[in-house]
Amino acid sequence: MHRLLLLFALLLGLGAPALAQAPAQPSPDKLRSLAELLQDPEVRNWLQSQVAAPAVAPVDSGPAAMGAGMQQSMAGGIEATRGFLRSLIAAVPTLPAELAAAWRVLTGQLMAQGLLWTVLSLAVFVGLGFGAEKLYWWLSASFRRRLIGTQLDTLHGRLQAVWLRSLYGLGLIFAFALGSIGAFLLFDWPPLLQEVVLSYLLLVLIVRVTLVLGRIILAPGAERFRLVPMATPTARFWFIWSAILVGWFFFVQFTLDVLATLGLRRESWYLFGLACGVVLLGLTLTALWRAPTFDGRDRIGHDHRIGTWLLTLYIVGVWLALFTGSVAPFYVGVILLLLPIAIRGTHLAVKHVLRPPGAAAAEEVPSVLAVSLERGLRALLVIGGALAIAGVLGLDLSALTTRDTLTTKLLRGAINAAIVFLVADFAWHLLRAWLDQRIVAANSAGTGDDARRHARLRTLLPILKNVLFVVLAVMAGLIAMAALGVEIGPLVAGAGVVGLAVGFGAQTLVKDVISGMFFLFDDAFRIGEYIESGSIRGTVEGFSLRSLKLRHHRGALHTIPFGALDKITNYSRDWVIDKMTISVTYDTDLDRIKPIVKEIGKALLADPEMAPHILETLKMQGVEQFGDFAVQIRLKMMTKPGEQFVIRRRAMAMLKKAFDANGIAFAFPTVTVAGGGAAATSAVAQHALDRAKPAG
Repeated sequence: MHRLLLLFALLLGLGAPALAQAPAQPSPDKLRSLAELLQDPEVRNWLQSQVAAPAVAPVDSGPAAMGAGMQQSMAGGIEATRGFLRSLIAAVPTLPAELAAAWRVLTGQLMAQGLLWTVLSLAVFVGLGFGAEKLYWWLSASFRRRLIGTQLDTLHGRLQAVWLRSLYGLGLIFAFALGSIGAFLLFDWPPLLQEVVLSYLLLVLIVRVTLVLGRIILAPGAERFRLVPMATPTARFWFIWSAILVGWFFFVQFTLDVLATLGLRRESWYLFGLACGVVLLGLTLTALWRAPTFDGRDRIGHDHRIGTWLLTLYIVGVWLALFTGSVAPFYVGVILLLLPIAIRGTHLAVKHVLRPPGAAAAEEVPSVLAVSLERGLRALLVIGGALAIAGVLGLDLSALTTRDTLTTKLLRGAINAAIVFLVADFAWHLLRAWLDQRIVAANSAGTGDDARRHARLRTLLPILKNVLFVVLAVMAGLIAMAALGVEIGPLVAGAGVVGLAVGFGAQTLVKDVISGMFFLFDDAFRIGEYIESGSIRGTVEGFSLRSLKLRHHRGALHTIPFGALDKITNYSRDWVIDKMTISVTYDTDLDRIKPIVKEIGKALLADPEMAPHILETLKMQGVEQFGDFAVQIRLKMMTKPGEQFVIRRRAMAMLKKAFDANGIAFAFPTVTVAGGGAAATSAVAQHALDRAKPAG
């Protein structure tokens, strides 16, 4: 923000821009004669024919001729600059005499009107302005109390505070203008004195406007109302220095206007403006080097020094361009430097004002309202900067729609292309903000059907986001090229042919893309689900237009083209039934097992960690089969996908404890040897050891 304010000060602070004004106005008799000539029908018809006459194109318009023309233009510009500097040097000795003559003319007018009376009148009008402002302040006491009591912890409260403070500031400005300039216009003044007094009344009004805007934007004494987040020392610094720079600039501006009216020669007038510009340049650089950082610290860091040096060199370079005799390069340079910083300041202000309720900082994912406001203001700033540059360069924008020269075609196409990119940029950021908010909502979804629906959104929205970006970029590029005069019909046809060739040459790629689209349309899998395809299984971590990334439960990451997927088994949808088989001895009382399993099922439902994931608790289905050494009993439960493993482990541990407590034994295979004595027993043991040894 300090750089935004700095460039604002630079724009207003260098006095030499005022030098573009004509030094003197023609006499009333000459203007009257010109008006009479313009009313003559023959003169008007001749002027219209000259304007409508087409320009004669040069015979040789090749690259060599263009290069020669540019070289001649540069040489002519250098020579014109040298001549202008020589005229400025020649005007130095005569400048004091011309200023003295202008002062004599002004004092003569003041003496005729009364010098003391003029000064007192100016003081009275300024006092009337402050008096009207004081009256407004007294009448709006209840309004101010309401404004101070506005709660800023909600978005509605912050927007209301911005609106009320802006409305109050406009009232202050209107009251001062009505009391000072309004009272001044009620009296008749001589033309010269009227211009002088009105100019300096406008100067006081402009300073008041700067201070009011500073209190609205920077709020040096009320941090809670500050639009742009910055430290209070930084806000106070730029609040004071902006008024100083603006006031000094307009003081020089109005003084130059008065000197031009008093008949100062152009060279002397320009020289006086450059001298005043040196003072303003010094003030601007002083503000730049003394300004605290955004967080209120002194500029002692190395990075800040580099940026300050670069900005200083740019400011001095732009100001030195004024010695060419034209102020157009200065204005264009300042606008091009001020525009991105103004955009950055607008971005920070919008994020700060439209931050979520109760938050101290702006959210990472901006809302649709914030993006709409920020991008809308950005478009207005860009359009305003373009119009300002066109005005500085003297471009007639209305003529661009009527003339059909090469220059007008290029300018018209560039303007249309810029508009297309602005609209595309606005649409893309609006869509991206909406999609990002939906993605964040999907990532923070709870459980149940809502979680499953948001999981699908979390899977599809990133792809939709990328597709929309590509579509908007391609459409904006084609429309911009069409606006510049490029025939896009052959490009579209050529792109179709190339696409057809690529499709035949890259059938596998096309198969992968199309297969992936249909897998997504069928909702076969979502990010975070555990799936199996062929011999590969794992959790879906992400995917692109042509491949899927699966994370195996042991850590391996598989990247599988969609075209290589056969059938997909999804283990993470809706519910899962987990069946367990336990083996008990043949002498076990089966009627005792069922109530034990039922109690364990109730205990699982009572567990706050397990209960949310159990759809149907553990229950006994009965005897599955009679084995060689045990009775096999089947148990079953229904859980949410992926949660059955933890619940099964807990149930197994509880079954072991319950069976031990009730004297129920788990069956396991045993070997019984009958007869043969000790030798037979040893032979059986040796045989068992031999089978237990690894092969080879």
